[in-house]
Amino acid sequence: AEGVFRDPSPELFDPAWWQTHRQVVGSSIGRGVTWFVKDESRHLVLRHYYRGGMVGKVVRDRFWFEGVESSRAMAEYSLLAKLSEQGLPVPRPFGARMVKQGPFYRADILIERIRGAKDMVALLKQAHGIEEMSTADWHANFATSVDGTFWGTRTAMRLMKGKGGAIVNVSSICGQLGTPWMAGYSAAKAAVDNFSRAAAAEGAPHGIRVNVVIPAVVETPATAGMLADEASRRNTEKLIPMGRVGQPEELANAILFLASDEASYITGASLPVDGGRSSVLVTAL
Repeated sequence: AEGVFRDPSPELFDPAWWQTHRQVVGSSIGRGVTWFVKDESRHLVLRHYYRGGMVGKVVRDRFWFEGVESSRAMAEYSLLAKLSEQGLPVPRPFGARMVKQGPFYRADILIERIRGAKDMVALLKQAHGIEEMSTADWHANFATSVDGTFWGTRTAMRLMKGKGGAIVNVSSICGQLGTPWMAGYSAAKAAVDNFSRAAAAEGAPHGIRVNVVIPAVVETPATAGMLADEASRRNTEKLIPMGRVGQPEELANAILFLASDEASYITGASLPVDGGRSSVLVTAL
């Protein structure tokens, strides 16, 4: 049995179909493979769901079937759709698929990247020292990181008023450490941390918790270009005590904890999810 949310053709979930049409523009290999494809003027990301942890070593990409609404693809598709309807700058859900196999299912999702979004390699190539940085570039960092976090947090707090809830914002290790040639990005991410603390103080009387996770390098579409270069990847991993970059599921699990009732007495906290990167002083390779 197969279910497709929205109405894209089934072949759009097959990387081989995109390769045949020469529309694959990149990929990122972590626990699984994420494909970056271009369809006319749209830049899409095709991702197959994989398990993490010890279970993932045995049952790599099969999940226990509990109904279409509970599937990972449907949950992510619905969340992105709701956030898009609120006018928030999030990837637009293009389609999702769930394929049932006995008591299990496999799932894929196809999303459209935020128009104008750039990966870390593109940002680094355009990085300037403070003396050469334009006011427009400075403002662009805050428009993306700070404004986006403000809009999302404000919307969530309005929806949670009177009911309570949990908000988890995402910052960056760059907001904790001085990052040369990325002063605007570092300042914006530091602002996310302190904004979230202020939101936590305001939300606490209403039962709204606000926390922040602080990742270092995680294998996502934003870092795909940087990690595709073997030398760049090796140099990055040398800086991390655990010797590897993070996986999206590992960041997601930290977010899930802070959003869950298991963290019911935690608010205003900043949780590093960085393989130990922020715990050591490394100034050069």
